[in-house]
Amino acid sequence: MDCMWEIGGYLAAHAALHPSLRPRDAVKLCYQAAFGAEHLLEDVSAARECFMEEFSRVEAREAALCEDVSPALCRADISAWKAKGLAPEWLFRAFALTASPPSEGAERAFLHYLDEAQALADAGALPFLGEEFRAFTADYLTGGIGPVRHSAEYRVAEEPAYRLVKKSAARFFPLLARVAGLAGAVKIVAIDGRCASGKTSMAADLAAILGAGVAHMDDFFLPPELRTPERLAAPGGNAHFERFREEVLPFLTSPEAFSYRVFDCSKMALIGTRAVAAGPYRIVEGAYCCHPALGNYASLRAFSDVDPATQRERIRERDGEAALAQYEARWIPMEEAYIAAFGIREKADVIL
Repeated sequence: MDCMWEIGGYLAAHAALHPSLRPRDAVKLCYQAAFGAEHLLEDVSAARECFMEEFSRVEAREAALCEDVSPALCRADISAWKAKGLAPEWLFRAFALTASPPSEGAERAFLHYLDEAQALADAGALPFLGEEFRAFTADYLTGGIGPVRHSAEYRVAEEPAYRLVKKSAARFFPLLARVAGLAGAVKIVAIDGRCASGKTSMAADLAAILGAGVAHMDDFFLPPELRTPERLAAPGGNAHFERFREEVLPFLTSPEAFSYRVFDCSKMALIGTRAVAAGPYRIVEGAYCCHPALGNYASLRAFSDVDPATQRERIRERDGEAALAQYEARWIPMEEAYIAAFGIREKADVIL
């Protein structure tokens, strides 16, 4: 996928926050925006060791947790992370989620970003002269495109200590701050919300950061024999709460691994089992996971939201036009009735 977009606003924001920005630092930001963090994670074990060593020596400092470098990426500040008392392993895992091969067109995008930076410098919008930037980039490009370190001036003035993180993972940072303050041997995060809001992908990323086991409410679709008009007319009545209470709830508060049966709604039958990994963190994701029928099992409740236009477009792309019509006629109204009846969004601890 092409990663082209305008970088000028990000460069200008960094220049305002960091007046020690030099041509080398602007090139570094352009490089990170285009190529991401893949070059830093060729050896995960070595990357973790390097990160933990840096984390141990960086002084805690109150600051913004993140600074954007692109529409998809931000720099997560280690000193701010440390000041909030968050686990270093969580930040490293969030960083690890970011590592991936460069997007198609990354080199072309990078050169475009350099041109944008040059135009800004020529216009006096950056804290260095256009000729300085032109001279640095000319010398840099003769050696081929590659990673670049911060300038000595920037390192002395800013003491940069950060890792690149996807914004899709950084959105969990407020939730992680809440999780860090939870008591108990096992912490349970419930992610409810609207369909096509990204609950499943959020749960996967959050599970990777926390090292958590995940249970999915989609595996508890109501079987045919229980689908009475009365049951389906009740808010949230199309989930099999009885089986969830039997196969999941008793095991969530134990750090031991367990498994439960999976119902496949395309076959309208149980098709096997799903394992929930051992550990001190559990995630339950999916619509209806905060239904009062399940009690107050969650340590923390999150609500995954999406605007109606984006919701429709995602369903269309994911499932097709015919499925969208069915969602609009049936599933979305059922979810909205449930959300409204029990104040699910209003009762959430965190909105995602």
